Amino acid sequence: MFDLHRLRLLRELKHRGTLAAVATALSYAPSSVSQQLSQLEAEVGVPLLEPVGRRVRLTAQAEILVSHTEAVLERLERAEADIAASLTDVTGTLRVASFQTAALALVPTALGLLRDQHPRLRVHVTHMEPEQSLPALQARDFDLVLAEEYPGNPHSRPAELEQQVLLDDPLHLAMPQPADARDADGPTAALRSLADHPWVMEPEGTAARHWAMTLCRNAGFEPDVRFETTDLLLHQRLVEQKHAAAFLPGLVWSGQPPTVTLRQLPRGQRTRRIFAVVRRGRSQHPAIQACRNALLRTVTLRSDPT
Repeated sequence: MFDLHRLRLLRELKHRGTLAAVATALSYAPSSVSQQLSQLEAEVGVPLLEPVGRRVRLTAQAEILVSHTEAVLERLERAEADIAASLTDVTGTLRVASFQTAALALVPTALGLLRDQHPRLRVHVTHMEPEQSLPALQARDFDLVLAEEYPGNPHSRPAELEQQVLLDDPLHLAMPQPADARDADGPTAALRSLADHPWVMEPEGTAARHWAMTLCRNAGFEPDVRFETTDLLLHQRLVEQKHAAAFLPGLVWSGQPPTVTLRQLPRGQRTRRIFAVVRRGRSQHPAIQACRNALLRTVTLRSDPT
């Protein structure tokens, strides 16, 4: 029988990419990780790693082992969830990662609900964008991730992850000057009117940036992106002071009236979807269920504050 601890190291290597990253994540020496994987190769009887430059990658046989390891770990997480469900109190630590606007608009209220209903549950929250937090969820660094999906840009859905829709968040064009008659020509005309204006967008490689660039190009221009940041509050401030145009989601206002001129976007581009994502084997854990329920209740309170 293969050693489960060594199988987990192999799985960690698949998700983290390098022996050094595995060692850092698990507080091991890189030489110890390498030694354990060499012993696993001896147990299996076939090569599991092959050099690629200064790095290594998994062989086809290693990928087979990892797929079975995922199934074993999922079953163990289900066992953990069943044990937790048999207890009367929801306890322990829940590790949550959230992108900025959800962290500001949803997380504080959800934390209050959890504190009132489950005072013995410790919730640890990390601000992290979905491009980093979803792989970290697969690597078991988090228990629940708040993620977003932009129109026409669906993110990959690994079989081991399960997502629940929380809300559809409206998206708007944020104008750096008051509206004028050109806006009457429609959303695309409003976009084109800013073709020569500076823009603020999220960094290259993010889903939000890809969506925003596609939207501008479909309107017939290449945006002059002078400011790049994942901080949407900075996006808002730059628009307020007329330094840039931007695309801003509804959550950025946290229930307060908008402070800039907003215009509709073209049809099919007017909302992003917000998800709570968990690993499939952990979805029935009482702490996970409590957190998802608190988030859904928070969304309801936002839409019906009475």
